[in-house]
Amino acid sequence: MSLTQRVGWRRGVFALAVAVCIAWAAIAAQSEKEIALMIGEPWEDMRQRSSTEIDPAIAGRFWGRLPKSDARLRFIDPMYGFVTPLARFFTVTFDDELVNSVSMSPQIEPLLLDDTLKVVLDLQEQWRKAGWIPTRANDFPPFADTPQWRAQLRDVSKGGTTYWQAGNQFQVMMVVNRFRDYKRPTEERYLIKLQLATPWVKP
Repeated sequence: MSLTQRVGWRRGVFALAVAVCIAWAAIAAQSEKEIALMIGEPWEDMRQRSSTEIDPAIAGRFWGRLPKSDARLRFIDPMYGFVTPLARFFTVTFDDELVNSVSMSPQIEPLLLDDTLKVVLDLQEQWRKAGWIPTRANDFPPFADTPQWRAQLRDVSKGGTTYWQAGNQFQVMMVVNRFRDYKRPTEERYLIKLQLATPWVKP
């Protein structure tokens, strides 16, 4: 085999490996489950649209259900929609067979601080672009990647909370706190908590 043939063969193998990696990534992305919903819509509409299984609502009751697998939230409002990372803790409540609220932690394990900030800043950017506005920003300012915010989040007695509102229709609360991860006792790990519902905190 000549030098030119060897170089061409190596390039072919490399191109094939890249193609396989791209295909695996595409398959993995397609296999990620989601709950796709609107606040106030019929529960059954949400169940039929979502790619992960969630149990039926109960007529005349206020209660909650958990998806049967890790899933991301896709909030499908045409103006104020956003998408979260995959979540392991994820509860959707219903009130008389209508979607009422979402409580979730948009992660599948406690995260390092850098990764935590990536998640919360991405969510805030989605909200900002979609027209959400911070609520009571003087008391609960949006998260930022600054030395002051990092110091506050590292303080186990502080953490942070921010509220964002979409007109008079929806509100989200996002909370970040240090978390004692017994699997990684020497690492600083963090939990993000997200609540989505109709507005409950006044501007």
